[in-house]
Amino acid sequence: MSDERQSDPDSRLSRATAQRLSQYLRCLGSSGTRGSGPISSEELALAVGVSAAQVRRDLAALGHLGQRGVGYDTPALETAIRKTLGIDREWRAVLVGVGNLARALLRYRGFRDQGFVIVGLFDSDPHKVGQPVEGLTVEPVSAIPTRVSTARVELGILTVPSEPAQSVADALVAAGVKGLLNFAPVLLRTPPAVRVVTVDLAIQLEQLAFLVQLRDPPSAEKLVPEWVEKSPPTR
Repeated sequence: MSDERQSDPDSRLSRATAQRLSQYLRCLGSSGTRGSGPISSEELALAVGVSAAQVRRDLAALGHLGQRGVGYDTPALETAIRKTLGIDREWRAVLVGVGNLARALLRYRGFRDQGFVIVGLFDSDPHKVGQPVEGLTVEPVSAIPTRVSTARVELGILTVPSEPAQSVADALVAAGVKGLLNFAPVLLRTPPAVRVVTVDLAIQLEQLAFLVQLRDPPSAEKLVPEWVEKSPPTR
């Protein structure tokens, strides 16, 4: 889904495992209608699209082996996953670049449900500065250091064009931000200690096109170049 910095070599869990944990958490959160009873590895596997064995390996890394014939305790499993992913607490973020994408992100309630709170908006356009947007007031980019410091901000979201993205990232990093979610179609240069996740929507569409074309693969005959001499059929 994104281009991201890899985890440290000594990290306990791989990036791929962490991504699956997020998917398991979504499954647990959407299973409210089934109550808070145990959930099996088969149920999680079916919902996420992996094997039950993979689910068991992933959850065993958390110390939750489940109970054979019973499954996993749903509340305890959700708590363990949240703690592992680091979302068992509140994360404060600021957003830079108040355009249509930013407004859509601000309306998404899932961020707050997962503990992510956007506490500041910034834009370089003087016509946008001072405007109220989704309960926040747009501030000038020059106010980033003060806001990050006073609000104890750790995350920055960039919804700016590619040209100013690096300078905006530099300003956020200098202010003390520890992680960046970058929607600009450019790779950012940051210190090793600053984590970056880049979401390039064009790349996602390219990958989607690739997957769709695989649903109707060319025939074996078409895969053989015309210049290749075909052997006569055997009888």
